[in-house]
Amino acid sequence: MNSLDEIARLVRQCSDCELGLGRKNAVPGEGSPNADLMIIGEGPGAQEDLLGRPFVGRAGQFLDELLAYIGLKREDVFIANMVKCRPPENRDPLPAEVSACNKYLERQIELLDPLLIVTLGRVSLTRFFPGVSMTRARGKVREKDGRFIYPVMHPAAALYRQEVRPGIIEDFKAIPGVLDDIRNSSATPVPAPAPESPAAQQLSLFE
Repeated sequence: MNSLDEIARLVRQCSDCELGLGRKNAVPGEGSPNADLMIIGEGPGAQEDLLGRPFVGRAGQFLDELLAYIGLKREDVFIANMVKCRPPENRDPLPAEVSACNKYLERQIELLDPLLIVTLGRVSLTRFFPGVSMTRARGKVREKDGRFIYPVMHPAAALYRQEVRPGIIEDFKAIPGVLDDIRNSSATPVPAPAPESPAAQQLSLFE
């Protein structure tokens, strides 16, 4: 997989897990191949499955709004998901499904080599920091395997819980400063928190 276009072609042909059997369209991801900012969500929803594009439903409208707050458009960033096909009823991806898609996401990260990865929601946060709740992680830049990771609550959370909307906007508005610090080699990641107990993680069900 030597290019983003090749990855997209392979994703559209993929049948490595059962999600591929029920999809209308795979959703490889889209955006600038030169993006400094990569955004990783959880998985496609109904609209994404219909159109083959990431974040085109109601959560995607809010994501567009968040990008506008920091002077960016979709074309300026790269948007991907943990899994490339829609899980039934928009459930969380299963570990086997995430594992099947990981080769594509990992290679996208390698080819893009972004300055900053923004994870949206608990599932994509878990890829980098297993067992850590969004409540503790959100809005703090962390380093993992030589990459800077910035967790933010999923935009869909604001569709069901209006009280979290201001916090998501606040965290997004901080992204330009984080990027500037990384460019100036002055970013100071906070230490990765220890995994939490299952009971504590339950408190972050919608994050």
